[in-house]
Amino acid sequence: GQGGRTHLVSPAMAAAAAVTGRLTDVRGLVYDLRPPALDQLGLVLAIQDYAEQCVLDDEAGMHVTVTAPEQLPPLSAAVEVAAYHIAREAITNATRHARARSCSVRLAPEDAAGRLDLILEVSDDGVGLPAERPAGVGLHSMRERAEELGGKFSVGPSSDGGTRVSARLPIGEE
Repeated sequence: GQGGRTHLVSPAMAAAAAVTGRLTDVRGLVYDLRPPALDQLGLVLAIQDYAEQCVLDDEAGMHVTVTAPEQLPPLSAAVEVAAYHIAREAITNATRHARARSCSVRLAPEDAAGRLDLILEVSDDGVGLPAERPAGVGLHSMRERAEELGGKFSVGPSSDGGTRVSARLPIGEE
């Protein structure tokens, strides 16, 4: 017959499981520091790729467009990571909270009094920001990412009643 089996968990097996868990934690931290998509695809395509995932996950079928010049100026790793995470968070907010039908992401270099900045704008046609809104963790982290680099961050109403997130990140001297 089918005799019952007793599973013994040895200290070595328990240690291996703990190490595997730690590796998963470290991978998550590394991903937050520098998402692999940035190295594999570059900033614009990485944002586009994330937007496509959101569209697929969204039952309402939100439409996302990503607009950027053919070639962005060389960006530091810090600027790329900040721009990617800000765009990602803003797209996520448009999908989850704003019930938006469309969302547009725009990346463009802009001359700012002798230095070059990367402008990142994410606008949606969702329900907009509530009048009494406590700043959530997402908005706080987007602002923090921009300001850590000496950049600027703002959030407000978009032209079509939704929300517009804007970040200006310094690229460097012209």
